[in-house]
Order: sequence, then C-alpha cells, then structure tokens
Amino acid sequence: MFDERTTDFIQYLRFEKRYSSHTLTAYENDLRQFQDYLTKEFGMSELKLITHFHIRGWLAGMKGEQQTARTINRKISSLNSYYKYLMKHGHADKNPVRQLHTQRLPERLPSYLKEAESEHLLEEVQYDEGFKGFTDRLICELFYATGMRRGELLQLKENDIEWSLNQVRILGKGNKERLVPVSPALLDTIRDYLEEKRKLEVYNEQFLFNLESGEPLYAGYVYRVVTKYMSESTTLQKKSPHVLRHTFATHLLNNGANIQAIKDLLGHSSLAATQVYTHNNIDKLKEIHKQNHPRG
Repeated sequence: MFDERTTDFIQYLRFEKRYSSHTLTAYENDLRQFQDYLTKEFGMSELKLITHFHIRGWLAGMKGEQQTARTINRKISSLNSYYKYLMKHGHADKNPVRQLHTQRLPERLPSYLKEAESEHLLEEVQYDEGFKGFTDRLICELFYATGMRRGELLQLKENDIEWSLNQVRILGKGNKERLVPVSPALLDTIRDYLEEKRKLEVYNEQFLFNLESGEPLYAGYVYRVVTKYMSESTTLQKKSPHVLRHTFATHLLNNGANIQAIKDLLGHSSLAATQVYTHNNIDKLKEIHKQNHPRG
C-alpha cells in the first residue's frame, strides 16, 4: 500500500504541483528510503500502522550515520507533505510527522561577490574566443543582471525577451512567471548573441542559448562555466550560479532597493526567504561604522 500511494503522490507533485525534476527525485528517494526502513526493521508496509515512533527511529539512524541536520529536515518535510496528501485524499486519518521536531540549523549567510569582483568578472576576465566565449560571457551576465536560477536560465526562450519593455520573462518554481528589468546594453548583447547563433550550421530556434553544436545548454555546462570564470575573479571558496543570484540580491539591497521588490525579482514565495540578505547588509553597516565612527 505504501508503494502504491507513493507513486500516486509523486505523480501528483509532477502534474498538479509541477515540481522540478530535482525536487521530485529528492521526495521519491526519501519516501523509498523510509519504506525500505519499515520493511527491513518491522516487516510492515501498512500506512495506518505507522506512528511517529517509527519515523523517529528512522531519523535517529540517520543521525548515527552523520547525516546533516539540513538533510534530516528535508526528509521530515518530504514525509510531512506526503501525509498531508494522504489525509487530503482520505488515505490516512492522522499525520504522525506533526509530533516530530525539525533539527536546528546553523545560521548560514549567502556567499556573494564584492562589487569590484563582479565588475572584474564581467569586464576584465578573458573569455574564450568565438561563439563559445560569447555564450559563456552572456551566461554570467544574465545571472548577475537578473538573479535567475540555473534551471530558469536553461529554460529561457528567445520569446521570453521583451525587447520593447526592456525586461526578461522568467518561468520560476511552480510555473510562476516573473518579469525582471534589464538594461538596454544587455539587450544589445543578447541581440548580438542571437545574430551570431544564427550563423551556426545548426542552432536551436526555441531556447535562447545553445552550444556550438546547436544543442541546448545543460546544467553541468553552466555550472562549469560559472565556476571557471568566478575562479579568476574571487577568492570565495563557494563558486556557483547560485552565488551570482546571491550577489544580485545583495548588491540591490546594499544600493537601497526595497526588500519586497527584491523578493519579487528573485521569485521567492515568501519574504522570509529574502530576509537572509538583510544579515549581509547589517554586517556591511557594522564594518562601515567601525571604520568611520570616532568610537567605532
């Protein structure tokens, strides 16, 4: 019964909630792992027999395997969503996950480039020659200029560029669209890129980006590009497309942008997710105070 309901739940997330493939894989792996634990330890698969003690035992075993608090919390979240689905569809009478507590996480502030480092990345770094270098530079420019996620960049289509309005339409999580303004200079760069793309023997007419082979970009390529060129611009240990997203938000905040506006530009569903950037802003203010105040 557990196995059958899990399959239904994943299909629900895929077609009704429209979760990303990455999220679907994580949910399914968590639920299958819990099912394997129940079968191995208790020889059971009946949903109505599962209590919070079974779940707690599963989580305790993960602690012994040195799983991080973040990983354990994600598994709790997966089970919680699963039981909400089961109750909604009449397959469970109660949610045993509600009797559990999530793990306390250490505060982790987003990594981001200093303004001089982002300037170096976009203006001074030597990109590869030809169409490949043009593609790589535009990838970095779009991440910094819009704060979009890697998956959003991969899905960006030519008709998502609204030329007359100086903005880009981004399809985010849950198929929610948002509009992000961009500079005329960046639009000129995109226009030049499209002209160069059409000179290739084979090119993709749907997606904005493609490789020299004409194939669409893929996640691994984008990650390697960003880490390669960020390595020439910063000493940050963490280098990834998401760091450029953090940089976009942090630089906006540091230059006076409203936190609600930043939330909308990032496509966050709640303000709580955006408020983490205010901590970086406070650290900057403390540094300014220390350097400039007579009693700092």
